[in-house]
Formats: sequence, structure tokens, C-alpha cells
Amino acid sequence: MELLFEKSRPGRSHGYLPACDTPVYSFDSSLLRETDAAFPALSENDISRHYSALEERTYGVNDGIYPLGSCTMKYNPKINEQCAALPGFTDIHPLQNRDTVQGCMEVMDLLKRDLCEITGMDAMTLQPAAGAHGEFTGMMLIKRYHELRGEGEIRNKVIVPDSSHGTNPATGAMNGLTVVSIPSAEDGSVDLEALKAAVGEDTAGLMLTNPNTLGIFDKNITEITRIIHEAGGLCYYDGANLNAVMGVVRPGDMGFDCIHLNLHKTFSTPHGGGGPGAGAVGCKEFLKDYLPEDISAAYPGVCFGENSIGKVRSFQGNFLVAVRALAYVLSLGREGVRKSAQTAVLNANYLKALLADTYEMANPGLCMHEFVMTMQKEHKETGASALDIAKGLLDEGIHPPTIYFPLIVHEALMAEPTETESRESLEKTADIFRRVYEKALADPEAAHHWPVSAVIGRPDEVTAARKPVLRWHSDN
Repeated sequence: MELLFEKSRPGRSHGYLPACDTPVYSFDSSLLRETDAAFPALSENDISRHYSALEERTYGVNDGIYPLGSCTMKYNPKINEQCAALPGFTDIHPLQNRDTVQGCMEVMDLLKRDLCEITGMDAMTLQPAAGAHGEFTGMMLIKRYHELRGEGEIRNKVIVPDSSHGTNPATGAMNGLTVVSIPSAEDGSVDLEALKAAVGEDTAGLMLTNPNTLGIFDKNITEITRIIHEAGGLCYYDGANLNAVMGVVRPGDMGFDCIHLNLHKTFSTPHGGGGPGAGAVGCKEFLKDYLPEDISAAYPGVCFGENSIGKVRSFQGNFLVAVRALAYVLSLGREGVRKSAQTAVLNANYLKALLADTYEMANPGLCMHEFVMTMQKEHKETGASALDIAKGLLDEGIHPPTIYFPLIVHEALMAEPTETESRESLEKTADIFRRVYEKALADPEAAHHWPVSAVIGRPDEVTAARKPVLRWHSDN
């Protein structure tokens, strides 16, 4: 497919600008380019057809199921988009007077209130721009807590289970902490004996996702947080999988001291391709004073604790993501939030049951919102891999699940159908998964060359990672 730059033809244009209704300002020549920027010259027809072609090549939640495990690519209600497009939310500037944006500030206050209620936290900030950014902010709170108690240098280790999200170890390391990985027990939960052996006077805290990346709710969760607290550490909750339990159980009641939320996952803002995102961070009362600088419609001044970690992002984060999240929460209501989680769990277990006679499950029995299959046996015996299955699903017109994650499961296929898929959709998806599996085992060599009907074939991912082509260069 040609780029817009390749379609460009000198002298071609696509419209006319209205006459300027304000005085024209001329910049000093020293500030101007010596040559015009090489923008493409295109007709309106060229542009319209180009973006229509791009749309046809793109797969999204409006095209079909998007069962990426641990990513929650759910359908996004259009009322969220309508609310976020209201002029009172879009036609504002972050530097305008506070008394002119009271409605926007109230949106943030209401969302913080509701998120605190859902998570069992006492305070919330919307500043972090993404989930990993929220992780980093949450761990900064824990680190500041220990520093102000005079234990910053002593408590320099963070415990991270091997079933955690991949960003957790990086977050701990970026905060200057030594990451201690502990193994999972046979049932996929945290190994309590390994945890007890890892804690000590040097423990700053624990980073934990519950349910974990295997789709398992840890039955020992209150015991886990008790062990950390008795050692003098704090407990951080990675909220990436909160959509499985929101409205049912609260992290704050499990013993967690702070949490980040992926508003772009659990609370329905579209995501993927790098954004937009939002990683709201909540905490208990004793950590509130350390939160980033914040503003509120309820208070006349800026809320900025004496011991604050400072701003982690410009202004107040991705505001329109917060608008979407509030619209979603208010639309669902208390019972709707709970039902959303329950339906996510129901859908995952139904799809898992439909596939259990074909695919080997990493953990048998009930799961939460996601489950993990393994192609380890098939790969060893026939050469058919999880990657082959994923590419074969593309040929069948659906998006594949997450593959090769979590790392503790070899040849993993991690599926999350979300609460927004119907029974018919799940049954159709299961049929496709089974068909691709049977074709892969019948002819593993052919499976290595899938997809064959997609826009592009199987790329050389190693070369793409090591030598990415990120810019277009003109031959002229």
C-alpha cells in the first residue's frame, strides 16, 4: 500500500482555506525554514480513499472478538465517546482560570470518588499517563514512605511473583529497588513458603496482580499481604486484572496499600497502538500526603502534600480518558460494575470449557476473566507452535490471543473474551480455535507459513525488532 507521500503529485490540492479574519503575523526570517516542508500534495479523493483503505486493513473491536489475554480489548460504548466529545470538555486549555473549568474538575472529583469506592482506597490521582506509569508512581509512594521513616536505604528490595506482569520488575528496578522473584506453587498461586523466605528487614514491598496472569484468584491473598505487613513492607496492587473482580471484592480490603488502575482497559477507553491511556493511582490514607500535586473542585487551592513525590506528568493527565471512564462507571452503576466483572468471568469459563477437549489448559478448573492454554506437547511432538495457531487465526478473520505470556507457561496462548461477547460469539470463536488446531496438527509444515490470506504474510520479527524502519525517505 502506497504512503501518502508516495501518492503526492506537485501542484495537487484538496481544498481552500477561508480568508483569515485576524491580523496576519509574520515571523522574523531567522525563525523560518529556508525550504518548504515536504508535505504531500493530494486531492481530497486521494486522502479519502487512503484512509478508507487503511480502515479496511485494520482489525478492531468493531470487527469482531479481540481475545488478547491481559489486555481487555472490550467493546467501548459509544456514549463514552459522545461525552468525551462535548465542547465543554474539548474546548478547554490546561492553563485557563480554575473558575472556568469547574465542570471538568468535578468530573475528576467524581471519578476519583468512584474509583476509591471500587478499589477500597482513600485517595486517588489521575495524573499518570499509562498503566506502567501508574506502577512507577505507586512504587514511588512506597519508596517515599520508607525514606521518610528513615528506612529508605535499608528497605531496598521489592518482591515480585513470577506470574506478575512483565512491567512489574522494570518498575521496581527503575525505582532503584532490587527485584526478588518468587516462584508460583503448583496451582499457580504464590508459593507461601518461598514468600516467607524472601521477606525480611530489607523488604520495601510486594507487587502483585490478583487475579494473576494465569487467570487465578489467589486463595491466600490476605495471608500474603499479612506476611508483607508483618515484615514492615507495603503491598502494591497491579490493577491490570481488576475487571475480573471490580464490584465483587476490593483490593483495599485484601490488604493492599496502593494500586494503579488501567482506565483504558478496565474502564472502557479504547486503547492499543500506544494510547491514549491513563494509570490512575489510589492509596490508603497514610500514603495520601505523598501523592502527586492535584487540583480539585472541592478545594479552593492546590492539593499538594508537604511530602509529595511531585508531579509525574504535565497538568492533570489524559483528561478525556477520565471523562470516558466516568461515563462508563455512571452508566453501569453499582450493580452494573459488579455484573460486568461476573460476566467477564462467566465468558472466560465458558470459552475455556468449549476448548478444554482440544487444547491443554495450563491450569485446569475454574478461571477468572482469562485462561492460559499451552501448545508445549504439540510443539514437541509435531512442531506446531502457539505462534502457528495465532497466525492461523488471522486467516480465519479473528484476532489471536496473547502468545508466549506468561513466561512461566511454555508455548502459551492466553485468552480473554471479556464481558462484551455474546454466547454465539464465544461458540463461533471456539469453533475457529478448534479448526485451526486440527489444521495445524494435520500439516505442521503448512502451519509454519500462516497467514496466507492476511494483508501481509508472516514477517521476519527478529529483523523487524533489530532493524526497524521507522521513517520514510524520499528518493529525491
